[in-house]
Amino acid sequence: MPADGQASSGYLVETSSARVLLDCGPGIATALSAVSDVTLLDAVVISHLHADHCYDLLPVAKSLLSATMRFPGGPEPRVEVVRPVPVLVPAGARELFARWAALFPVTTMPVMAKAFERAFDVREYTSGDVFEIGDATIGLRELQHVEPNCGIRVDAGGVSLAYTGDTGMTDEAVKLAADVDLLLAEATLSHPDRTEHGHLCGGDAGRIAARAGVKELALTHFTCTERHWLQHLRDDAASEYTGPIRIVRAGERIRLGD
Repeated sequence: MPADGQASSGYLVETSSARVLLDCGPGIATALSAVSDVTLLDAVVISHLHADHCYDLLPVAKSLLSATMRFPGGPEPRVEVVRPVPVLVPAGARELFARWAALFPVTTMPVMAKAFERAFDVREYTSGDVFEIGDATIGLRELQHVEPNCGIRVDAGGVSLAYTGDTGMTDEAVKLAADVDLLLAEATLSHPDRTEHGHLCGGDAGRIAARAGVKELALTHFTCTERHWLQHLRDDAASEYTGPIRIVRAGERIRLGD
C-alpha cells in the first residue's frame, strides 16, 4: 500500500518510439503526471487485478478524457480528440471495468462514465500472447500467484526488461527473465513463501536472477521501507546472485543499453 509518500506498483518504460506503463496502482496517476503527459502513453500493461497493481486505471482514463473536454470557466482542451490507449489486461477485466466506471458517474458529462470504453482500447490477454507497441515487443507469461498474474517482458532496441508482477518461486519466472538486461522483481517477504498466495523474498529474486543470467536485478514491491528491512532483502538476494542489485526508489530512472 502507499507509504512514506510513495505510490504503489507502476513503472514507466520508455523506448525510442513507445511509452508503456507497467501496472497502475494507487498513487500512480499522480506520479505519472509528474514525469509525463498522460496523453503521451502508448500502452498500459496490467500484470494482475489486485488493487495495488490496477487501482489508478480509472483516474488515468478520466484524465485522458478530461484532456479533450471544455469545462465552464476552465482552460482550453489540451488535445482535440482522445487517442484510445491500448490497455493489456487479464481475461475478464472488461466486465469489471464497466461496473467500476459506472460507480462514479458525472451526470452533466455522461461520457465520463464510459472512461474505459472511450479512453482505453481494452485488450484481454492470455499467457503466451505477444504484442507490438511501437518498437517494443511485449510478451506475457503466467507466473504463480493467488490471482491470475502474468510476468511482463519488454524487448526493444536490443535491450530487454522483465517484470514479475507478483509471483512465487517458479521456473516460469526464470524463463521470463532469461538473459534480460534488467529483472524488476518483487521482493515482498523476508523469508520464502510457503503458502499458495505467491510472493518472493530477496533470496528468491536472487535465485531467479542467477538462473536466468540477468545483467542486473532491481528489487521492488516492498511491504516496509525501513532501512534495515531493505538491507536484509538486498543481502538475501546477494546470497544467491553475484551481479548488480539495486533497491528501487520512487521516481528513480534506470537507463538500459546505450
